[in-house]
Amino acid sequence: MKSFFQKLNANKSKKLAIALAVALSAATFAGCSLGSSTTPAKSSSSSAQQTQQANLDNLSDARNTPTVRAAAAVGPSVVGITNKAVARDFFNNPVESQGVGSGVIFKNDGGKSYIVTNNHVVDGASELIVSLSDGRSLPGKLVGADALTDLAVVQVDDGNLPTADFGDSDATVVGESVIAIGNPMGLEFQGSVTSGVVSALNRTLGDGDARIKLVQTDAAINPGNSGGALVNMDGKVIGINSAKIVANGVEGIGLAIPSNAVQNVISAIMEKGYVPRPYLGVSIFDQQSAARYGYQLNLKKGVYIFQVVPGGPADQAGLRKGDVITAIDGDDIKGVSDLRAKIAEHSVGDKVELTIQRGGQERKASLTLEEMPQDNR
Repeated sequence: MKSFFQKLNANKSKKLAIALAVALSAATFAGCSLGSSTTPAKSSSSSAQQTQQANLDNLSDARNTPTVRAAAAVGPSVVGITNKAVARDFFNNPVESQGVGSGVIFKNDGGKSYIVTNNHVVDGASELIVSLSDGRSLPGKLVGADALTDLAVVQVDDGNLPTADFGDSDATVVGESVIAIGNPMGLEFQGSVTSGVVSALNRTLGDGDARIKLVQTDAAINPGNSGGALVNMDGKVIGINSAKIVANGVEGIGLAIPSNAVQNVISAIMEKGYVPRPYLGVSIFDQQSAARYGYQLNLKKGVYIFQVVPGGPADQAGLRKGDVITAIDGDDIKGVSDLRAKIAEHSVGDKVELTIQRGGQERKASLTLEEMPQDNR
């Protein structure tokens, strides 16, 4: 099953820029050359950090605002991630390309540090280089990724890096002040801070495949900010910046994956290397999806089963090709997106009750959701 973000990223260029010509574009990469030295550097970045800390120590109460404190708390944990990939030119010759995104260090463990970023930042990488706020660069290793939620975890071999704390995104309210921290336009602008407010909650984009409700903000999010932090005034990360609306005459519509969803996904990635998801074991159509494939369905509600996976949950529960699923746990199913959203609310091993129509008769079927096979993702 392809995610909204996979579809969003399908048109990305060989330089890893992601764009959608209609209205929506993921916050994309800007190419940037970067060395891969792993030794500490007496760089201008280190000097800038020392100057920044000295200035913070001498701030007056009037200047030491919540925005300043939030930026100081989270800024050191935001990194740059350079994705080196091999593309093909017009003559099918291999050509190295690279793009830059952002990431947030969230955990130190066993001499290693772990970074959350967007899947589209690391997708297709032959090499990952992590640029730290202290001026050093370390090789990164991909722990795992989840295209459906556009999240990934990268590991570096240094267990003493500054980490950010996640906040409770469910407690976020519209209108509260936030800042976005990342690397707009590449590492030349590493660690940039922009400010704004939470514009809206629970935004859903796409055609129903997206499983995550997004936080909308007017804090400036530009190419290279992907994977960076959306931070509240308590200095807590409440979102991972992932997308923005790009259209003529549109400004100030950025989107972030809420921190509570992020924590669930990265916990699964840390444990298994992927995110296990429940599935019914059926292929389905509604009126709209059937029409896209040239079929006509006379359905006012529900989804038509045109294939049952042998041995899957639906097969074990006795469902057949031609059955119409009209409700799950008593909630009406109007189409494919409704069914997917309902199943996504559950975990592997949960029991659900389906209401189906078969031969003009209504039936009930109970089944236990199983883990979706990896080749179905």
